[in-house]
Amino acid sequence: MNKPFALAVGHTACPHDCPSTCALDVDLIDTRTIGRVRGAEGNSYTAGVICAKVARYAERTHHPDRLKHPLQRVGGKGEGRWREIGWDDALDLVADAFVKAEQRYGSESVWPYHYAGTMGLVQRDGIYRLRHAKRYSNQFDSICTNMAWTGWFAGAGRMTGADPREMAVSDCVVIWGTNAVATQVNVMTHAIRARKERGATIVAIDIYDNATMKQADLALCLKPGTDAALACALMHVAFRDGTADRDYLARYTDDPAGLEQHLAPRDPEWAAAITGLSVEAIEAFAAIIGRTPRTFFRLGYGFTRQRNGAVAMHAAMSVPAVYGHWQHEGGGAFHTNSDIFGLDKSEIMGVAARDASVRSLDQSRIGAVLCNDAGALNGGPPVTAMLIQNTNPANVCPEQRLVRRGFLREDLFTCVHEQFMTDTAKLADLVLPATTFLEHDDIYRGGGQNHIVLGPKLVEPPVGVRSNHFVIEELGKRLGLSGQPGFGRTERELIDAMLQRSRRGTLAELEAGRWIDCQPPFSRAHFLDGFAWPDKRFRFRPDWAGSRAPNRPPEAMGLQGPHHRLPEWPDHVELTESADAAHPFRLATSPARQFLNSTFAETKGSRGREGQPNLAIHPDDAAAAGIAEGSVVRIGNRRGSLRLVARLSDAARPGVLIHEGLWPNGDFLDGEGINILVGADPVAPFGGAAFHDIHVWLEPDGPGEATSTAAA
Repeated sequence: MNKPFALAVGHTACPHDCPSTCALDVDLIDTRTIGRVRGAEGNSYTAGVICAKVARYAERTHHPDRLKHPLQRVGGKGEGRWREIGWDDALDLVADAFVKAEQRYGSESVWPYHYAGTMGLVQRDGIYRLRHAKRYSNQFDSICTNMAWTGWFAGAGRMTGADPREMAVSDCVVIWGTNAVATQVNVMTHAIRARKERGATIVAIDIYDNATMKQADLALCLKPGTDAALACALMHVAFRDGTADRDYLARYTDDPAGLEQHLAPRDPEWAAAITGLSVEAIEAFAAIIGRTPRTFFRLGYGFTRQRNGAVAMHAAMSVPAVYGHWQHEGGGAFHTNSDIFGLDKSEIMGVAARDASVRSLDQSRIGAVLCNDAGALNGGPPVTAMLIQNTNPANVCPEQRLVRRGFLREDLFTCVHEQFMTDTAKLADLVLPATTFLEHDDIYRGGGQNHIVLGPKLVEPPVGVRSNHFVIEELGKRLGLSGQPGFGRTERELIDAMLQRSRRGTLAELEAGRWIDCQPPFSRAHFLDGFAWPDKRFRFRPDWAGSRAPNRPPEAMGLQGPHHRLPEWPDHVELTESADAAHPFRLATSPARQFLNSTFAETKGSRGREGQPNLAIHPDDAAAAGIAEGSVVRIGNRRGSLRLVARLSDAARPGVLIHEGLWPNGDFLDGEGINILVGADPVAPFGGAAFHDIHVWLEPDGPGEATSTAAA
C-alpha cells in the first residue's frame, strides 16, 4: 500500500514522561493529518533515534476512540452512560461545582490534580496558575522522582551530572536500575556507539533479565532493594585493591578515611549474601571499573522505587567518587539535568499568587485523601471537587481499591480532561476532550539530556477538542481571574516571556534554532569546580534531613517515613517490604516496552506487541507451586488480590515476580489493575511511592489458558 505523501515536515519534541524528550521530525499530510514520526538527526542527543511507540504516533493521534465532545455523566458513577454537551455548558458546570465546593468547605476543598501525561511547561504547569490564584489545595508530586532526586542531591548537592552524550566516548557504560531499551532508547544509542567505536564494555544492573540486560556485556541480576549492598562492595574492593583514587578523594570528598573504615566489613562475600550475586561477579565488575577511568554510571529511577530507594541512589553515585571517574571525559555519573535549564516558569504557574499556608495533598495518597482519611487530608476539609489533567490516577496510583472507592463518592465532583476514555475518565462526572502535543503550542526541557526544545502546533485538532491551556483560561474567566498574572495570554506569549525572563533568547530565535543546548562546561558538569555544598565536597555522610533538593516546590512535604533509620554512610538498610512466610515473593511492576505509564495502552500497535497482562515466574517457583505456562494464578497481599496469566521465564529471579506494563484495569481478568497491590505509605525521607517494593503470595487459580480483553 502506498504511503501518503507528506506536504511538509514539522519539527517538535516528544511530550511524554521519558527522560529523553526526543526532538522529532513529523511528516504532515495535510492540516489535520500526520504521517511518519522520526527522531531529529541534527539533535546531538536524539541522534535520529526514537522509540517504536512514538514512531507510530499517527496511530494514536488519529485513533477512532479519541474523545471529541464534552461528555456529562448520566446515571450512576462508573456505569458508562454519557450525554454530549457543549463546551460552554461543560465549563460552566466545572466553575459552578468549584464555587459550590468553596462556599461549603472553603477553597481547599477543590483539588486540581495533574502530572506528567505531557511534560510541556505550558500545558502541564498552567494548572498551578488556577490553583494558586484560587487558593485551591496544593499537590505534592510524589509518584516519580522523590527517592531518586533525594539520594542524588544528598551526595552532589545539585541535580546535574556529566553530559549524557559522553556515554559515546566512555570505555565502560554502567546502566543501573533502568531498562533503557524499553524506557529511554537514546541511552542505548550512545552506549552502543561507545562499544562499536571504542570497544566499551556495557554493564547492566537490574532485578530481572530484561531487554537492556540482554544487550549488556556483563549483566548483574540482583535481588530487589539490594543495590546499596552492591555499591558498598564495589567501594570496599577499591580501597582493598588500591584502585580508589586517594588523591581525588582527598580533594573532593568529605571523609574518605571514615568511609574506608565503614566499608571494611562490607566485602563481596557480605554483598553476595544480600544481593544474590556471586562473589565472582562482584569482583569482576569491580575489576572492570577499577581499571577503566572512563566509566560512566547512568543511574535510572527504577532501582529507587523501593523503601530504601534514596539510600540506594546515594550509594550508587558514591562509587564513581571513590574511583575518581568524575575527572575523565566519558566518566562520572548522570541521573538528571533538571537544574541546568534555568527557566523561570513563575508566570505560567502564577507563583505571585502562591499562599504558603494552603495545605498540600500527596498525589500518591489520593485513595486515602478521597476516602477522607484525616491524616491524608493534612488538617483540611474533604476534597469535593477536582479537575484532572495529564494523569490517570484510577490506573497509575497505589492502593487502587481506595482510589476507586474515593472517586465513587456521590459528594465528589470530578472533571477529567483527557484524550481517551481512561479508567479515571470512566469514573468522572464530566469528561472534556484534550489535544495531543501535535495540536497545541508548548516548550520542553529534557531531564535526561541537555536541550530546551520547542513544540509548536503542527496540525489542527479534531473539531471539538481543546488544549489544557484553553481549559485553564476559560475557567479563569468564569472564576473571576481575568487580569491575574499569567491569565489572558496565549501559549506563545507565555513561552516568549519565559524565555526572555530566563535569558534564553526569544521565541523567534528558538523557532529558528529548534532547540537550545544548555549543557554546562565540563568542569561544572563533572563537579571539578567542587560539589554544590558549602565545603565543595561530595558527601559520603549525607545530612538526610537537609537533602530535599531546593528546586522542589514549597508544596513538597517535610520528613516522612522511617527517616530516623536512614544510615550515616552508604549502606544496605532493611526498609523494604520484605518477603515473609505469608508473602514469600517480591513483586516488581516494571515498564513495558510498548507502553509509557498508562499511555499507548489504547493503540493496536502497542497492545498487539505486548499481548496481555501476565506474570513472569521463575520455572523453579512455578514447579514448586504446581503452576503451568499459560495457566491462571492469583497473587495478593493485605491490599487485595488479582488473577494473571502465568508466563514461565528464567528472566525472573527465583522468589521475584515481574509484571510489565500499566495495562488498563479492564484488561485484567478481574477488572482491577496491578496497582491494587502497591502501598501508598510515604518513603523516607521525603515521601514517594515504592512501586517496585511489594510482597505477595502466589497460588494457582485454575487450569487452562486464560484470555483477557487485551488479547481478545
